[in-house]
Amino acid sequence: MGLIRPAEDTARPVSRLTWLNWAGLKGGETLFRRCEDNVCSSGAKGMTGAAAAAGGLMTSSPLVAWPRAAAGSRGGRCAARASAFHPDVSRAVESLQEEFREVDRALALNSARVSAAYRAAHVAPHHFGGSTGYGHDDGGGREALDSVFAQIVGAEAAIVRPQFFSGTHAIACALFALLRPGHELLAVAGPPYDTLEEVIGIRGSANVGSLKDFGVAYREVPQMVALIGMLLQMLSDQRLDAPSYNGLVMQNPNCMVMVDNCYGEFVETSEPPMVGADLIAGSLIKNPGGTVAPCGGYVAGKKDLVAAAAARLSAPGLGVEFGSTPGHVMRALFQGLFLAPQMVGEAVKGGMLIAEVMSVKGYRVQPLPRVPRHDIVQAVELGNRERLVAFCEVVQQTCPVGSFIKPTAGETPGYASEVIFADGTFIDGSTSELSCDGPLRDPYAVFCQGGTHWTQWALVLSDNPSNHKDK
Repeated sequence: MGLIRPAEDTARPVSRLTWLNWAGLKGGETLFRRCEDNVCSSGAKGMTGAAAAAGGLMTSSPLVAWPRAAAGSRGGRCAARASAFHPDVSRAVESLQEEFREVDRALALNSARVSAAYRAAHVAPHHFGGSTGYGHDDGGGREALDSVFAQIVGAEAAIVRPQFFSGTHAIACALFALLRPGHELLAVAGPPYDTLEEVIGIRGSANVGSLKDFGVAYREVPQMVALIGMLLQMLSDQRLDAPSYNGLVMQNPNCMVMVDNCYGEFVETSEPPMVGADLIAGSLIKNPGGTVAPCGGYVAGKKDLVAAAAARLSAPGLGVEFGSTPGHVMRALFQGLFLAPQMVGEAVKGGMLIAEVMSVKGYRVQPLPRVPRHDIVQAVELGNRERLVAFCEVVQQTCPVGSFIKPTAGETPGYASEVIFADGTFIDGSTSELSCDGPLRDPYAVFCQGGTHWTQWALVLSDNPSNHKDK
């Protein structure tokens, strides 16, 4: 069995930003426009301190100049133009316009697929009623949501439930449902995420119920990523820009392919079941929750395998027929899934911007700038503890919730080392919202994800001291 996450191309050198002319902030200058009697003129002035105040501008930071509305002024009578972004960030945004348009193209295709699934399932208000107790009388919402999700990802079946409390939980249910004593788990795209190490039995105490405790062997075979790429070129029935997992099955017909799909949903125009994966699993407080879902996870794929995972979540014999969901949660799951393509598109743009700006500053980034992306996570190697902490502090300060809180590194269940998080989010732990985290170990990489609009990351980059390599 293979546990797969699409890999990025690490062989390409870090690209450099093409510097374009930009009519905006330059150094300490402020672009302004003054309108008098419908005659407009524009120019640049360097204004600081009392001079700025006298001119009607508030300079809250060296990077931002905000217009101050004159007392009694009316809209349209006088307008001031200012940029919220550092000049380097603005240049990067301008240089990425073609890439942003390509993201919007994928967003439109994904949104069309999602809309079609909702129409096919005849989603109606009564599906949002929710249920209590055993969840027997939920008005059909549970079945409708499963059907919508399965059609969107191209799977035979799906189970979408608030009872999955994390992506790791959903993945663990799927793994334990599929693997039996004597089976072998192959990780074909490098080591798994920290929180899966104790599920597999790579790390942690014995006899807590890991796969290793139940006699399941484990191997990592990173070189198979290259093999998948070569096989992809030979598969005439698959698009060349989509990953294919059929190559693994060609090598071993008894191999089942499972994909940890966390952060990957809606980034591309196809999902793993469409190109041969047997099972996928993920979290609803990541991509498919659209920043609205308050909790939950999913498993989707072959019908019999989904049923086995559902039995692991509940109990053998109960399957998908049990489990209550409050009405406000059910509505949020439907709404979040509908909004997900748009939220993911903005997060992808934010990741592109981070890669572009930080690589120009001399940091190693993964994925590299301007390469195809398979998930919304953007990693930046900051090189030391101080830069990592400083980066997370600025992200937290930019968040709408808890902006006054100072992130502190500490031990977190499931992680092998100290971790620092910045996640001032409306949904606790929602990494589809503006957030980042990083383990306090070499190479001190920060993992950035989420954001309901790319401008949120532009603001972070404009204020972040980690932008300066010499600090």
